[in-house]
Formats: sequence, structure tokens, C-alpha cells
Amino acid sequence: MAGGAREVLTLQLGHFAGFVGAHWWNQQDAALCAPTDAKEPPGELCPDVLYRAGRTPHGQETYTPRLILMDLKGSLSSLKQEGGLYGDRQLDAAIAWQGNLTTHKEELYPQNPYLQDLLSAEGVLSSDGIWRVKSIPNGKESSIRVWSDFLRVHLHPRSICMIQKYNHDGEAGRLEAFGQGESILKEPRYLEELEDRLHFYVEECDYLQGFQILCDLHDGFSGVGAKATELLQDEYSGRGIITWGLLPGPYSLGEPQKNIYRLLNTAFGLAHMSAHSSLVCPLSLGGSLGLRPEPPVTFPHLHYDATLPFHCAAILATALDTVTVPYRLRSSPVSMVHLADMLNFSGKKVVIAAATVPFPLVPGQSLPDALVQLGGATAWTPLSACGDPSGTRCFAQSVVLRGLDRACHTSQLAPGTPLPSPLHACSTGEDVLAQYLQQQQPRVRSSAHLLLAPCKVAPPYPCLFSPSLSRHGLVLDGPPSGAAVESIPVLGALCSSSTLSRTLGDLARDLSKLDVRRWASFMDAGVEQGDVEEALQELGSLAQCYQGGDGLVD
Repeated sequence: MAGGAREVLTLQLGHFAGFVGAHWWNQQDAALCAPTDAKEPPGELCPDVLYRAGRTPHGQETYTPRLILMDLKGSLSSLKQEGGLYGDRQLDAAIAWQGNLTTHKEELYPQNPYLQDLLSAEGVLSSDGIWRVKSIPNGKESSIRVWSDFLRVHLHPRSICMIQKYNHDGEAGRLEAFGQGESILKEPRYLEELEDRLHFYVEECDYLQGFQILCDLHDGFSGVGAKATELLQDEYSGRGIITWGLLPGPYSLGEPQKNIYRLLNTAFGLAHMSAHSSLVCPLSLGGSLGLRPEPPVTFPHLHYDATLPFHCAAILATALDTVTVPYRLRSSPVSMVHLADMLNFSGKKVVIAAATVPFPLVPGQSLPDALVQLGGATAWTPLSACGDPSGTRCFAQSVVLRGLDRACHTSQLAPGTPLPSPLHACSTGEDVLAQYLQQQQPRVRSSAHLLLAPCKVAPPYPCLFSPSLSRHGLVLDGPPSGAAVESIPVLGALCSSSTLSRTLGDLARDLSKLDVRRWASFMDAGVEQGDVEEALQELGSLAQCYQGGDGLVD
């Protein structure tokens, strides 16, 4: 079915993971639906890596994400658990059953009134003849409470796995602690359901390269992620397992129990998931993983509300759509395993992410000019809540720059003009990017990819962009164009960095200072004092991996 693609199975675990995932799949869908010239060669990215072809019982061909997601009761809003593409499973079962029927109806969740245009694909015909979906009105984005409100992609009936024993809303019955999450996948009901879905997707793959896991770190889903990565490592050894540990925006000192639980869940999640994953990368717009709150990160050309998951998740999904490019390429892809091997040598299983969203390019400017103007890696916005990266050492990095027209890849200076930098002497865009990375980090193992395809940011992506950006995300010198931004160039990077020595060490110190006996409800969920000591030791060992040495790897 995948036509020789190196398939990836995505797992989304948790509600913020659902927000990031919804934006991620909307961006994939926008790229799939983009109008293309029939004479053009196939795109640089292979959608079959993430999607599967299928057919409904009525013979309709489908193309749906290769996805398993787990969330709590009440998180789907008006979305059906079985999706809307393959019909109603209960109705089909009723037709097959010849006996008497009794129907019990549960009250339906109301549909978000501000999202009707999105779900019905209502839009406007622009002056260029392209039909565009309406954006969500300003001020109404705060009405988006659940990720299913803005997901525009049809899901397969085997994608959604609901955890009915915990509630998404309300004060009672919440999935708050790591031990609660671990215990979910110790229950035969949920373990068998996950294994059944894994086998369904894996068995139809021709060449499964691995699993990408989007997992909430701040709540009990960190325990679900720990057990899920352990299961995958046991059952599918040799496959890549790349885990993206997700944390929503900034937090307040006014909620001590919530903050303590966030620290405990993050510490336990990173310790356990790094043991069972090929690579783990925390993703957050917050400034710190520890107990001391830091302000959220800023972007020169974005205006976002850090308290809205809808906004934060959109930015993280854009970064994720960029840094995952290497194992989604149609031509000469880098497998998940090889990407992880390049970054995780000497036990460095945790990496950090950084990005420039959008990559600042002025119309008519060349890539060498833009990179010289941008400066070093410290100009990239950190996305792993690890604080200020200045003064730290990078050991290895994977960098992707996408969304630049080929005409601007190299310098267009007239012959005889003095070259402003060595970058201006390069003959290809790939050489320009490689030379830039070599200049900035001379003793670092670097992998670089340059793509023409931009990131799609059409609605329901939120309106976060400065009015100084053009429709395609370029920085305008003159007055604002007034056109909505539909696509942007992005630079994204994964880096094995010495900053993780400080970050993981600080996390371990914060944990060691806690008297966990005061938080009996966390311990009652199945965590013992020995588990705390083990997590401390694992975090300490991880932190030591990033001390000393240099970035050169022979």
C-alpha cells in the first residue's frame, strides 16, 4: 500500500499532544491538497511515510494518518471515536444483529460555533481564483478547548483509543500522576487494545522504519508514554523510536500541587522514556523544565498567546514538521534509526530543538545574505525549555531549512564584486547551508537538508504573524500587504547540546529537594521511594553524558 515508503507509525498520548497532533495533521493535509502542476515532479516529502491507503466497506478509497491516539473521556467534543469516514460501527453491528435492540443515547457535545466554517470547508474565493478556508475570528480562538474542535483530517476507526476511567474535564477523576499513567497500560483492557491497533498498522507496512511518539510530559500521560515506549522496544526491536515530550505554555507559582506534579511527571517521563527510546526531545515554548518559572520564548515575527494551547501547539507543530523532514524525504531519506544514531552517541539520548519561525528572508535577498544577517545558532529560538543556549557546546546537529525558492539559494552578485563572506562563493544552496553550519560550529557533526517546500499555515492555523510578512512568509520592507500568511520558510534544528547537562542536572536537584512523602497522592498512584531514587540516578547519568569532551566525533 505504501509503494515502497519507509513507513512511520505515529502515537499521540495526551491532550496537549492532541493539540500539537491536530495542527501537525492539518499541515500535512494542506500540503497534500496544495494545487500542483501535472508536469511537476513528485514533492520532496513522501506522504506515504505518515499516511495509509485504504477502502471503506462501501468501496470508497481513503488516505488516512497511520495514527494511534489516546486521550481521556470528554476530550472528543463532537468528534465520533470511530471517525466519520467508515460509517457508524454501532449501526453496522445493529444491522448484522437479528435480535431485539435497546438503545441508550448519551448527550452529544455541542459543536463549537466558531469552527463551523472549518468543519464544513466554507470559505471565500480570493482574487487569484483560489478557494481559501476562513480563519477563526480574532478573539474567538480562546473558545477552542479541545483539539478535536479544529482537526480537519479524517481518522481511521482504529486511530482513537479513549481512556474511559479518567476525565478530561472537572476536578475529579483526572489523570494527574505518572503512576496512574503506567497502571493504564498494565490493565489488560487497555494494553490489549493498544497491541491490537499496533498489530493492525504494523502488519500492513512493507518497511516500517519506526515510531514517532507525541506524549504529554506534564501529567499522567508521561506514565502512559513510559509504558508505551517500553512495549515498542520489546516488541519491535531494531525500529526507531523517537519521542517528543510535550509541555504546554508557562505555569504559575500560585498552583503548588500542579507544579510539583508537573516536575515529578517530567522527571519520571524523561528518565523512563529515554531508556526505551532511540531519541527523546522535550518540546515547549516555556523557559524552564524545573520548579522556577521562566518567561516563554519569543519570536521576532510572531505574536502568540502563551496561555492558549491552540497557539503554542501550532508553533511546536511547525517546528516538528520541519525537524522530522530527514526521515520523510522521498529521495535519499535518512532513517529514524540513522538520525538517532547521529545524535545520540555516547549515551546522549536526549536532544533539544530550536527553530526560526519564520526564517527571516526579504524578497530578492539571497540565502547567503540572510544567513550572514541571522548570525549563529544562538539566534535560533530554543524550543526545549532549556534556558539560554549561549555559551553552550553542540556535539551533533540535524538542521533543516525549507521554503526558499531555488533562485535565492546562492549569491547573485555580479562578476568581480567583492564577496561579503565565504557563503557567497558557494555554488549550491546545500553548500551554503553546510558552510554556514561549519562556520558556526567548526567541530560538530552536522547533517543539513534544504527543501523548496514551505510549511503550510492556512486556517485553521491561528493568525500569529506580523503584518510585515507577505502571503508566503517573506519579511516586507514596505507597508503591510494585508494578505493572510499561507506558507512560511522555516529553519529547524535538533541538537545534542551541553546545555542538557545543566537542564537535566537542575531537574534532578529539584527532584532531590522534594519530600515526596508530602505528596502522598502522587505516591499512592503506584510510585515508591525506590522509583524516585532510580529516576534521580538516571537523570544524573544522563546529565553526565553532556559534560566535557568536544563536538568532534570521528
